[in-house]
Amino acid sequence: MDIKFTNRGSTLIAAFSGELDHHFAEYVRNKIEREVIKATTRDVIFDLTGLSFMDSSGIGVLVGRYANIRKLGGKAAIICSNGRIRKILEISGVLKLMPVYSELNDALRALSGA
Repeated sequence: MDIKFTNRGSTLIAAFSGELDHHFAEYVRNKIEREVIKATTRDVIFDLTGLSFMDSSGIGVLVGRYANIRKLGGKAAIICSNGRIRKILEISGVLKLMPVYSELNDALRALSGA
């Protein structure tokens, strides 16, 4: 599991690769929290393009970070092109909380209100 962060204006992009499961959930949770504070950004895009697997712990990480972002007045979106991961997000109800996009530019545009 790896997670890389980049900033695009007032948006933090968290790009995941590997498996987001119970083995890495706490690590990822803490890493995202630190980056959000450090970046002083409001909006976050979770780029799941590089994920090969996600279990319920991974879903918990996304939902928990979403709740924290909303408390800070921010918005969140997901980038996901993997059909299997997208199905997990759909079945778990995550897509009712956050919109999902296939491309980064679409997510950035949506969060900026353009």
